[in-house]
Amino acid sequence: MDNFIFALNATIPVFLVIVLGNIMMKKGIITKEWTKISDRLAFRIALPITLFMDIVSMKSENHSNIKFVVFCALTTSVIFLISWIVSNIFVKDKYMVGAFAQGSVRGSAAILGMPFVINIYGNSGLVPLMILAAVPLFNAYSVIMLTVSAAKNRNSKKRINYMAIIKSIFTNPLIIGILLGFPFYFLKIEFPQLISKSLNTIGAISVPLMLISIGGDFKFDDIFKKFRPSLVATFIKLILLPAIVLPIAIYLGFRESALLAILIMVGAPSAMTGYIMAKNMDNDYVLMSNIVVMTTLLSSITFTFWLFLLKTLNLL
Repeated sequence: MDNFIFALNATIPVFLVIVLGNIMMKKGIITKEWTKISDRLAFRIALPITLFMDIVSMKSENHSNIKFVVFCALTTSVIFLISWIVSNIFVKDKYMVGAFAQGSVRGSAAILGMPFVINIYGNSGLVPLMILAAVPLFNAYSVIMLTVSAAKNRNSKKRINYMAIIKSIFTNPLIIGILLGFPFYFLKIEFPQLISKSLNTIGAISVPLMLISIGGDFKFDDIFKKFRPSLVATFIKLILLPAIVLPIAIYLGFRESALLAILIMVGAPSAMTGYIMAKNMDNDYVLMSNIVVMTTLLSSITFTFWLFLLKTLNLL
């Protein structure tokens, strides 16, 4: 029972804030314009500062970090490749291929993943390193898959702009925040308390802003659009991937915050940015939107289950 309460304490507060955001939108307390502004504030300023400070304060005695980063990068590459191959073979409607392949494996590691870790450990743990290893690959592989899928649908021979992909990775505010933190970490530079407290205070607004914004943008009606492929993608994202990857991670010795970061990498709901990319790259954005809504809604159950299981096995 204690382990179940632990899992509920980690997940329920996060989803209650999302529900609050949805209620606030319906009551007119917040607006669509507010969610756009809060998204920009969280993504461009508050969250990068949080990741920066977590890198700066990372414990230097943790020698398994390189192993962790390599595992995250390899796992991301393998699951994207398999998803692309399987989607091309089994998805009959070829217009859906890009969105299905992306939605099945690309998670909202930073936006929805961070609140869970902070809620459990009080800081982001190894999530910044996971983001550094996985998120650039998320972006690159998603752009490649969506570009190729769109080109196939319209029989276009347009080439993939690899320089644009690389530029998008290194101009990502989250990646910038993480990379800027490493010189301070390696040189053991400590900030005066006045500066560190100010930065931590700014960073602390990222989680509530993101969760309220997610709730405000949430549309339950989208659940019933393209239900069957959305349900299959949701099953892969929330259940199948963690069921395959977590035992491998446990066998390789990952525990506590490292294991939780891996769970977030493979088991977090599909990323909202995937919907934006699908819409702007001539892919099935309706399917992608439905996958985002369905995985976000059902992850309240699956995350509770995975946390309960890992806690029961004394792995967290």
